[in-house]
Amino acid sequence: MGKLKQLAGQTFIYGLSSIVGRILNYLLVPLYTNCFPSSEYGIVVEMYTYVTFLLIILTYGMETGFFNFTKTESNPDKVFTTSATSLFSTSSLFILLGLLFAPNIAHALDYDDHVDYVSYIIIILGLDAFTAIPFARLRQQNKAVKFALFKLIGIFVNIGLNLFFILWLPNLAQNYEFFASIYSKDFGVGYVFLANLISSSLTLLIFIPDFLRVKYSFDGNLLRRMLLYSLPLVVSGLAGMINDFFDRIAIKFFYTVPDGVADANKFILSEMGIYGANAKIAVLMTLFVQCFRYAADPFFFSQKGSKDFNPLFANVNKYLIIFGAFIFLGIMGYLDIVKHFIASSYWDGLNVVPLLLIGHWLAGMVYLQSFWYKLDGKTVYGIYIFLIGSVLTIILDYLLVPKMGYFACALTNAISTFVMLCITFVWGKRYLPCTYDYRNIIIFILLACVSYYAMSFTNDLPLIPKLSINSLIIIIFALIVIKVENLWQPLKNLANKLLKR
Repeated sequence: MGKLKQLAGQTFIYGLSSIVGRILNYLLVPLYTNCFPSSEYGIVVEMYTYVTFLLIILTYGMETGFFNFTKTESNPDKVFTTSATSLFSTSSLFILLGLLFAPNIAHALDYDDHVDYVSYIIIILGLDAFTAIPFARLRQQNKAVKFALFKLIGIFVNIGLNLFFILWLPNLAQNYEFFASIYSKDFGVGYVFLANLISSSLTLLIFIPDFLRVKYSFDGNLLRRMLLYSLPLVVSGLAGMINDFFDRIAIKFFYTVPDGVADANKFILSEMGIYGANAKIAVLMTLFVQCFRYAADPFFFSQKGSKDFNPLFANVNKYLIIFGAFIFLGIMGYLDIVKHFIASSYWDGLNVVPLLLIGHWLAGMVYLQSFWYKLDGKTVYGIYIFLIGSVLTIILDYLLVPKMGYFACALTNAISTFVMLCITFVWGKRYLPCTYDYRNIIIFILLACVSYYAMSFTNDLPLIPKLSINSLIIIIFALIVIKVENLWQPLKNLANKLLKR
């Protein structure tokens, strides 16, 4: 229980920056959806989809490799400077070549009029890839507060600049000649990318003192071993991202444009924007999984080899399922409130929200189950598992998107992630045998399904009665979990401690 509390505490601290940041970024969604038409917001969705894929390639598994080798090497600083040197070299080369070929890339993406969008994204990618290792070092050193602080600085700068460029600058341009000279209405969503570029640059700058305090040492042999360990994670990471983000690309390339549509590209971007905006509603599940991942990497690597690792791992799996169920029921139970975070013109896509929540929930379970091959250095197994999921995603999207539109993307995501979970779990039992509490896990999953089904009967009720009944359903779910897990006394002790403070 003590180690579970440690993991929970670190998850909370790491989560604080992510929660605050994601909520604040989440509040940008109504800004974007109200200030930009869905066809322009679709550009943002598409560009950041490419960012997600390319960031995996540019970091090439070095974060996980860093955690693994700081555990086995006698000089953690050498591991840090070696991996940082590698990422700095590759990120710089990427920026140089990317800017050189930016016009060609923009043409391939049908953005000939916005080469600047592509240039900004290239620089953002290079900067974020390089700072991945400094952030990983803070996690490895258990400096969760400093990690959260640095993350929040970048987030607040990004949000502040978004508000300035999108809301305030147009008004200032109408009244002041200076601002009129720097403002361009045609730049549109380019201001979103410009704000991100400035915040990413600032994040790199605040890490400079940390670099100066470390004694530089580069070990080519160490880098070779790190690459052998980490590179398979690139393939598995890309395959995993195909499950999570290929749906946006599938909309662009597989969607069947209805007859009579004058501008097919604008229509596709509009559909992508609607889907992307509704995907933001599932952000709380994504946030929970991300918070857990920040804490889980250093935690489980530090627990590697301990005698109580297996029962600890089994318990973490169970509580990950429980918390995921709470988040799912909470969002769906209050969807009539949550949906107002996007403009009403985007509400046609609300039917994808439950499937996306389930997909992200399952993805968190896949991530946790994947520790069996990471801890044993068998990262090549991740390639096999995620390739199966990615191939399944591409096939299902190709077959279903032309017939079902973006709803097929959400359905495909949930199906492929579930298949990966089954494969990872069955395969992992051979290498990391754990005695799972199958009885309670099955009870909680079935209870979550029944609770969600019960909520469906409230759809036609007025808002207040509907929310009241849904709240009661969630409370009943919580009470059953507390009863089954015998959590009354731990919760009582926690309440007493809080009251004494």
